[in-house]
Parts: sequence; C-alpha cells; structure tokens
Amino acid sequence: MRLRVACQMDPIERIDIRGDSTFAILLEAQRRGHDIFYYTPPNLALEDGLLLARGHGLEVADIEGAHYKLGEATREDLSAWDVVLLRQDPPFDMAYITTTHLLERIQPATLVVNDPAHVRNAPEKLFVLDFLDLMPATLVTRSADDVAAFRRAYRDIILKPLYGNGGASVFRIRPEDTNLASLVELFQTVFREPFMVQEYRPEVRAGDKRIILVDGAFAGAINRVPADGETRSNLHVGGTAAKTELTAREREICERLGPELKRRGLLFTGIDVIGGYLTEINVTSPTGIRQVKAFGGADIAALIWDAIEAKVSRPG
Repeated sequence: MRLRVACQMDPIERIDIRGDSTFAILLEAQRRGHDIFYYTPPNLALEDGLLLARGHGLEVADIEGAHYKLGEATREDLSAWDVVLLRQDPPFDMAYITTTHLLERIQPATLVVNDPAHVRNAPEKLFVLDFLDLMPATLVTRSADDVAAFRRAYRDIILKPLYGNGGASVFRIRPEDTNLASLVELFQTVFREPFMVQEYRPEVRAGDKRIILVDGAFAGAINRVPADGETRSNLHVGGTAAKTELTAREREICERLGPELKRRGLLFTGIDVIGGYLTEINVTSPTGIRQVKAFGGADIAALIWDAIEAKVSRPG
C-alpha cells in the first residue's frame, strides 16, 4: 500500500533527529514507499472550501546535519491526500487550536493523526482530569488562597502552567518556601488561564516514566530520571533516559486509558507516570519513539504505520 502522506510539523531544519519522534515516523513512512509532503502550520489556508497547504515534497535520511531534502514548493489540496500527520509541538494556543478546526474539515475522508477534534478537546493537563483516581492530588485554579490551602494540606507541591510543555515553568514549592505568593502572582500576570497545582511525588527522583500507546494499546516505555538538583525529568532539560519495565499498576493505567484513547482517535499518545500516579496524557506531539527503540524496545514508528495503514484500508 502506497499512501500520500502530508506532515504538518515544526520547521524540519530545527529538529534534533536523535530524539525526534516525528522524524522517526517520517523515516518509516519513506521506508514503506509512501509519498511525503511537508509543511508548517503558518502555510495552511482555507480557500473556497478547500484546505490548502504550501510546502514541499520531502526525503529524509538518518544523518545528522543532512537529514532532509526538499522538493519544489507546491500548494496542495490536503483532501486529496490519504493521511495528514498533525505533529507540531505545543504551545497549545489559539494558533494550534485553529489548525485543528481547519484539519477537522477533511477528517475522516483524509485520516488525520491524531484526530484534530479530539486533540483540541483533550489538552494534556485537562484530559487527564477524567482519571482523577489515578492521579496525585490535583488543583486547577487562579486563586492564591486556593493554592495556599492546597500547600497547607499537601505541604510539598508542584506549580505548572495548564498549557505548558517540555517542563517549561514547572516549579516545586517546598513547605518552608516563602516565594509561593510571589510565584502565584507571576502566574496570574503571565497566564490568562488557570494553572495546575499538584502534590509533589518524591518517587520522581527514581524517574518519570513516558509510556507510549498506539491505538490504545501499550507499545513501549522509557524512564526519565531528573538530573541532580532538578525537579523536571524532561530529556531536553537534562533528564536521562533509562530502560524500564511496566509495573502492575502502570499496566492497570494503560488498560484504563486504552479504550478511551482508541474511541477518540488518539492513535499515538504518550502518558507520564510517577510512582504509580498518572500526571499527563500527551496527545499533541508525543515523544519517546527513538529512545524506546534505542533501549531494545519495540519499533513504535512501525507500529504506528501498521495502525494507520489498517485504518486507511478499512476506514471507520
């Protein structure tokens, strides 16, 4: 099966191919003989009912510094393509949300992965609230009084933006920290929306697991261990990837989430688990594919394409 695949992503010249999941997916698409068209979100337009994108044919190579080759610039009607990969990174702002509205116009006749309506309706730190019994104690608020009361109850807490990503602006506030009021004031000034407060889980020192599910089924996992002196475990802020296995509790979490992810058309998702507690469900641009494979795990890019090809050949 040869598919016509369009990929909406961040500028390809800027990605780090060593850890970029979109790049792994593109490599596998090319290996299978699929045609690839690449464009960035600002080059998406709706004209007379047609969803158009200005971009390039794309060839990829797993060579740092020479990882892509662009064809001639063209403007393509995305409804004529079999698959669109929705793969730009957050921030999950109005620009991002607008692309989901536009892509929704061609779904499901053109398969958009992940489903744009459900990406829009499942922000990572809000969708996860559907599973509160699997989470650490959590508060979503803009109120300084609420945050202060939460710290009195749980003492050691994490404060983070509701629509942040990559560990940006994530703060640990210990019981004796006198900066809580100032930090809440800063969040109230910088962010218009509420923010998230969670009980700090000390198990994070042993790692924050990224667990990947494909079409609702467990596909692989890595452990991300924070650097000394750092609360965040994200790899690009110094976290270290390590091989891992799932615990019984983590398998239970996957089994709880899987049917709902599948129902929503969230074909490629990454969930974060600390000490048996679910903290996020990543649906916009999950990462971790290359790290899982590097530690001897499954070839998740191949599993993703198996799932996509099955859906295109048997739509619905």
